[in-house]
Amino acid sequence: MPAPYPREFRDDVVRVARSREDGVTVAQIAKDFGVHEMTLHKWIRQADIDDGNRPGKTREDSTELRELRRRNRLLEQENEVLRRAAAYLSQANLPKRWYPLVEELAADGIPVAVSLRVLKLSRAPFYRWRRHSVTATELVEAHRANALFDAHRDDPEFGHRFLRDEAEASGEPMAERTAWRICRDNRWWSTFGKKRGRAGKQPGPPVHDDKVRRDFTAIQANELWLTDISEHPTSEGKLYLCAVKDVFSGRIVGYSIDSRMKSRLAVNALEMAVARRGDVAGCVVHSDRGSQFRSRKYVAAIRRHYLIGSMGRVSAAGDNAAMESFFALLQKNVLNRKAWRTRDELRTAIITWIERTYHRRRRQARLGRLTPIEYETIMAPKTALAA
Repeated sequence: MPAPYPREFRDDVVRVARSREDGVTVAQIAKDFGVHEMTLHKWIRQADIDDGNRPGKTREDSTELRELRRRNRLLEQENEVLRRAAAYLSQANLPKRWYPLVEELAADGIPVAVSLRVLKLSRAPFYRWRRHSVTATELVEAHRANALFDAHRDDPEFGHRFLRDEAEASGEPMAERTAWRICRDNRWWSTFGKKRGRAGKQPGPPVHDDKVRRDFTAIQANELWLTDISEHPTSEGKLYLCAVKDVFSGRIVGYSIDSRMKSRLAVNALEMAVARRGDVAGCVVHSDRGSQFRSRKYVAAIRRHYLIGSMGRVSAAGDNAAMESFFALLQKNVLNRKAWRTRDELRTAIITWIERTYHRRRRQARLGRLTPIEYETIMAPKTALAA
């Protein structure tokens, strides 16, 4: 069964289809983006349902159904806690203590949080009972520090105010002064927050060695990928694009576009590339030494899909020259053509140029005057036979 198209890709194709010019058919757009015409019609129909323009089950309804099933499963767990609690207290020969019951339920698969909530017990005293050396205040402090540290590892450029927002989003609210004190005590400073020497920005250590060394060649698909991030201003603010390029054909196999340059931008682009290409174990993924590509989430995604990470040197654009050349083309053909009013307008122009022009109409000399799609179509059987 083929892998489903990424959500971001489907939304972009629907956006292009809805804003198409007069005389351009849905079939032509489906062909430009490499999807079946009926598939695109299905996506448009689902988008119309989501927007309330036609009857049907929206994606929100499906999400709500999954949430209801999750809540039903949670209610079943809570009922099991009450049943076991009644049986536990009915035994006269056992001491009437709740904490051992909570541990027994946890051993049987009932989450501790569910048991404590049903029995109206506080979480901190329970863990203090289980670990006598940890006080409630120390436990809260540790959870806050963990949340701040996770946010700092994902985005090292954030200061204590942004780290506090990320920690609160993950379920650990705290005062701004508390976040500053924890960051100060652990020396978790923003990479932009301290004065630097004459050399300018101090780069972080590479998490991967340079396995490419400016040799941008590949004899088969999914052998070497390049990735980088570009930005461009609009009237609403900057728009950031992270793209993943297969060196074999020059095709952009994954991308992610967002209004913020966080670690999830690089992770989403990599996940889209893996979803669209299938079995990619052993593929080398080469990038610069940006903080997004050194983040914990990105490194975890590399390992999860059995990819091989690679990083160039600092202030050496030639170490990722093949990816820089793609962004230079994008700059001349799309970004610098006019002043962009909205992020959605620029986003539509970018993905339309990539999928329609760059992939299917722009012939490349190094590919024998073929487009990336034509080159992969012709060379795929040969690479399979060679394997």
